Amino acid sequence: MIKAIIIDDETAMQEVNSQLLSEYFPSIKLVGTANCIKSGIDLIQKENPDLVLLDIELTDGSGFQLLQKLPSYDFKVVFITAFDSYAIKAIKFSAIDYILKPVNEIEFKEAIQRALDLIESKEHTESQFNILMNSFKKELQNKKLVLRTQNSMHIVDISEIHFCKSDNSYTTFYFKDGEKILVSKSLKDYESLLKEYGFFRPHQSYLVNLNHIKKVDKTDHGFIIMKNKKEIPISTRQKKNLIDLLDRL
Repeated sequence: MIKAIIIDDETAMQEVNSQLLSEYFPSIKLVGTANCIKSGIDLIQKENPDLVLLDIELTDGSGFQLLQKLPSYDFKVVFITAFDSYAIKAIKFSAIDYILKPVNEIEFKEAIQRALDLIESKEHTESQFNILMNSFKKELQNKKLVLRTQNSMHIVDISEIHFCKSDNSYTTFYFKDGEKILVSKSLKDYESLLKEYGFFRPHQSYLVNLNHIKKVDKTDHGFIIMKNKKEIPISTRQKKNLIDLLDRL
């Protein structure tokens, strides 16, 4: 019996994939589901699955980051994702299967069958995953963001953004060289865009790059000290989330 697990932060998607597995692949036994990196790793270590259906965008990071946190693994992976050009590009470079949301039954069956064929042939896919991770890391390192102001179009390296500050429907970007760029988009627009690149929203008015945090004050009215010595407030609601996130880095 082939053991499978599903890691997806959407309960509805867990149910859809579970149903499709049961309907088309009776030889596969679903032994558990998880909805984030931490619970996913715990489930993998507990069940030692043969197949993992892994969502790319999880509540506490990405499916790629989950794989990076594992010391080693020999299960086969089928990624599940909404359309995300850079993630799919990384997957395509490595020739690893993926399923697009919303799930198409034919594509689902084809992807799972290819994974089963690899499991049954005991074919090693270590080199594929090395290519996947190298491509993923390269995309993150070189990722650019276009910021449009009234008079200019700025092309910036995401890694050089220290933090963003909200001012109603405007957002100011602060960089490590002291430069500031004001754009006429809300912070919420950039939160969803930058979450995948190590950014966290500790306060309704701020979005910070975790790679540029120097210190976190955990007292009642705590705050973040950035490497450029700027102080960023932390809301009471987000303080524990930030500490937990930093503990997992």
